[in-house]
Amino acid sequence: MNRSKFHWLEGSSLPQECVVLGAMPGVGNVGKLVIDGLLLKHPSRTLGWIIHPDFPPHSNMDSGGLMRPPRIEISSVILPDGNTLVVVTGVMQPMTAAGQFEVSESILELVAESRSPRLLVLAGLASGPSDRSIHVICSDSKVRDGLESDDIEVSRDQPEGGMIGMAGLILSLAPTAGVHASGIVAETIGTSSDVLAADRLSNWIEEAFEIPLDLDLDTTKQTAKRLMETIDSAGSVEDLLASDDTEVSADFYV
Repeated sequence: MNRSKFHWLEGSSLPQECVVLGAMPGVGNVGKLVIDGLLLKHPSRTLGWIIHPDFPPHSNMDSGGLMRPPRIEISSVILPDGNTLVVVTGVMQPMTAAGQFEVSESILELVAESRSPRLLVLAGLASGPSDRSIHVICSDSKVRDGLESDDIEVSRDQPEGGMIGMAGLILSLAPTAGVHASGIVAETIGTSSDVLAADRLSNWIEEAFEIPLDLDLDTTKQTAKRLMETIDSAGSVEDLLASDDTEVSADFYV
């Protein structure tokens, strides 16, 4: 039984037929910087939360002074062309492999029900200072064929070591839910917030998929500052939890 729980703030499902972007904290926080930048720059609404008992037990206070549970948030973003984009992100993942699997399945269930034409899973790949490539990866040969027919090169050997955590689970499980998913992975030097890699990633998505994210480096830098303040505030609790004998430590982020 999947222990994930949806708490809807608006409606009871995702908007229909919208592109979905998903990212969690990870190497360079590259994908999360892109999503947080979209939420900062464009009109957005929080649609709901995904709650799971294996999240670190660290509740926090929101900007309105209300205590909120550990969660992954689902939001809608209005892009400059008037289209709606759905984004899924959070500052934590479940601390167990089972919990990460269950939340990943729940996200895919939502995306499938919304008949989304495309799910993009954004992540970073630790590389050298001069490495600046963007890798597209797939778990479905039909999705790969479609991308290649649009002249988008799909990697068959990167990331060489695979993907750990929810990013890899969402992408690899997508065919089981009938979801058209692609992983977009930016090489990064692996600093806590690689704003340059995030900027490359957002520009690449705009060009390859013609999605007007309209992000700029200043917005990404501002987003990085906010993100690190949020992550730092949770550090002491996660350090404590990581010392327990759990399946996966609290810093199990990729």
